[in-house]
Amino acid sequence: MHWLRLILTLTRAARLPTVWSNCLAGWWLGGGGSDTRSLGLVLGGSTCLYLGGVFLNDAFDADYDRQHRRRRPIPSGAIRQETVWKWGLGWLVAGALALFWAGKVTGGLGLGLIVAIILYNAVHKAVSLAPVLMGVCRFFLYVIGASIAVHGVSGWSIWCGVALGVYVTGLGVFMRWERTAGTPRHWAVWLLAAPIPLALVMNANGFRDGALLLSAVFGLSVARALRPAFWSAERNLSRTVSDLVTTIVFVDWLAAANAPRELSFIFLGLVAVTLLAQRASEGLGIGGE
Repeated sequence: MHWLRLILTLTRAARLPTVWSNCLAGWWLGGGGSDTRSLGLVLGGSTCLYLGGVFLNDAFDADYDRQHRRRRPIPSGAIRQETVWKWGLGWLVAGALALFWAGKVTGGLGLGLIVAIILYNAVHKAVSLAPVLMGVCRFFLYVIGASIAVHGVSGWSIWCGVALGVYVTGLGVFMRWERTAGTPRHWAVWLLAAPIPLALVMNANGFRDGALLLSAVFGLSVARALRPAFWSAERNLSRTVSDLVTTIVFVDWLAAANAPRELSFIFLGLVAVTLLAQRASEGLGIGGE
C-alpha cells in the first residue's frame, strides 16, 4: 500500500486519461487514419512526457513542499529528491524518443511541449500567469496528435487546441486559488466556456445537433464542477478542481463532435477511468498538484 500511494501521488494518475483523450481528439481533428503504430507511439510518448512533467513538479517544488506540504513524497522521506529528478528527466527523454520515432514533425512538437513543461514547473509558484503555460502544454497535445493523422496539423486542430488551452488555463486559475486559499472569481468561468462557441462554429448542418447536445453535456459538467466553489455553504475548491479535470475529456469529445460512435465510447470510457482513479486517490488521501 505504501508503494501504491507513492506511485499514485507522484504520477497524479487520475489526470493521465485526460492526456490520452487530448491526443485522440487531436488525431481525429487531423483526419484520423489507420496508422495504429504512430498513434500508439503518440499515446505512449505523451504519457511519458506527462509523467516526466509531474515528477519534475515534485522535484522543482521540494523546498516549497518542505515548508508547506510535508506529506508530499520528497519532504516525507518516501523518496529522494535526486531520484525524482532522474525519473523525471528519464521520462522526458523516453517521451521525446517515442515521438521522434512517430515522425520528425511529431518529435519537434514534442520538444516544444518539453520546453513548456520545464518552464511551467520552474516558474509556476512565482508567476501568476503560469496557468497559461498549463494551457500551452495541452495545446501541444492536440497538435502532436494531429501530426500523425491523415491531414496533419490543420486549422481545426490548432483552433480546438487553443480552445482547450483556454479551458485548461481557467482550470489552472482555480488550482492556483485552491493552493493559495484564494477567493474564486467569476471571470475565470468565461475561460472555461471557450470550447462551446468554437464547437458550434465548427459543426454545421448535420453535425449541429450533436454539437448542441455535447455542448449541453459539457456545460452541465462545468456547472456541476463550479457548484462547490460558488454555490455551496462550504467552499470546496479541491472538489471543483477534480471535477474540472474530468471535464477535460468532455472538451475533447466536444471538439470531436462529428467522430464515429466508437470514438465516443472511448471518451466515455476515459471519463469513467478518470473518475475511478480520482476516487482511488481520494481513498488513499492523495491530494492534487
